[in-house]
Amino acid sequence: MAGRGTTATMALERAKIPFTLHEYAHDPRHESYGTEASEALGVSPDRVFKTLVAEVEGALVTGVVPVGAQLDLKALAAACGGKKAAMAQVTAAERATGYVAGGISPVGQRKRLPVVVDSSAMGFGTVFCSAGRRGLEIELAPADLVRAAGATVADIGRPPRLSRVDQEASEVGDHHGQGADARHAYDRTHRVEV
Repeated sequence: MAGRGTTATMALERAKIPFTLHEYAHDPRHESYGTEASEALGVSPDRVFKTLVAEVEGALVTGVVPVGAQLDLKALAAACGGKKAAMAQVTAAERATGYVAGGISPVGQRKRLPVVVDSSAMGFGTVFCSAGRRGLEIELAPADLVRAAGATVADIGRPPRLSRVDQEASEVGDHHGQGADARHAYDRTHRVEV
């Protein structure tokens, strides 16, 4: 593992938490870091979790949700004891965590932010999340992720919301018996993850 270690992997090693490291060739042209990881590793997007930094009542917090889901900001705020949340600026997220966008890990952050992991993670034997660098993922038991990040678990993920154009296309497809589904419409939309 020489040369591939990150603050996330070092934190896991110090805590004696077992994990497997998965490396893949990151393509900077890919539209979604999380989807790229899922595709490159051949793992269901439900098991690959993205790390998003938000601001709740003026304080930065970390939400960890499946790459195919959206972060429910209201649910994240409630899980952190607040009323409102908004996505953090990328520069603020990078400065606080010590990681670059697309490689932010919930483990080993420079400033220990509160972490909330979506409850769907607990249904898997292992899950994947960023190891602290683009193109590098950690696979570990969800309970170990929660322990390593000092996280709480809550329902903070929600199915992706369709844009108005995709919603109308989906309704037209259904009306004509073509069965256009939300997953296909979502896959066509451009999302950038932190």
